[in-house]
Amino acid sequence: MSLKFCSLASGSSGNCYIIKSERTALLIDAGISGKKIIQGLEDTGTPHEQVKALLITHEHIDHVKSVSVLAKKLPGISVYANEATWEGIKKPVSAEQQRFFRTGEDFYIDDLMIRPFPIPHDAADPVGFSVYCEDKQISIVTDVGCVTEPIFEEIVDADLLLLEANHEKEILLMGRYPYQLKHRILGEKGHLSNVSAGECLCRLARTKKKSRQILLGHLSHENNDPAVAMLTVKNTLMEKSIIPGSELKLGIVTRDCMSYIYEV
Repeated sequence: MSLKFCSLASGSSGNCYIIKSERTALLIDAGISGKKIIQGLEDTGTPHEQVKALLITHEHIDHVKSVSVLAKKLPGISVYANEATWEGIKKPVSAEQQRFFRTGEDFYIDDLMIRPFPIPHDAADPVGFSVYCEDKQISIVTDVGCVTEPIFEEIVDADLLLLEANHEKEILLMGRYPYQLKHRILGEKGHLSNVSAGECLCRLARTKKKSRQILLGHLSHENNDPAVAMLTVKNTLMEKSIIPGSELKLGIVTRDCMSYIYEV
């Protein structure tokens, strides 16, 4: 059985992803308009009744902007977050639709197993998600200041990995952001740079040889560019004699356009 992935938006202006099996679809985050999310479901051929859940990574507005709107537009879905994240979400959701998970504890939604794992970010209790269906795994790791050992262990077997490549460090340092914001982005609870993303991929390739689809995401509009991110990550890989190709396939998801529909 295959898993499909599509990014509707990825970046500081809003995030939303679709993951689906043959019978079950999930949304991860709702940081863009409800109208755009509903359009994304139509564009990906995802019937509303197939969408069983909305999973929330953390409470920042670019991840929860349309939680309440989406819950009303899709009354059949359940909205999942951990307790600390729910406390930070100001958008109301009916008690019938609200669900809680514990970070680090697996749970099931129909034929999909969900694993919420802790990530280092300046939020209450932020998580990444892995979604499993039989022998397939899709993992989402964005809004991370660094790739911790537990995160690496979680993603080493992923068939598709959405990995943050938020900024080019030199562009950020020379840019117009105030010092405090630069310091936050560069910190261990901030955002992953292009070089750090490339170094993580080098380690993945050296640790386990397998076919992987890697998607670089959550690119900063101010401090990055898709071409720059791709070039930096490729150069970082090639410095370690790792050539992107049939085994390690690289792509980018952008902040304002729907991606391809990837299948693993």
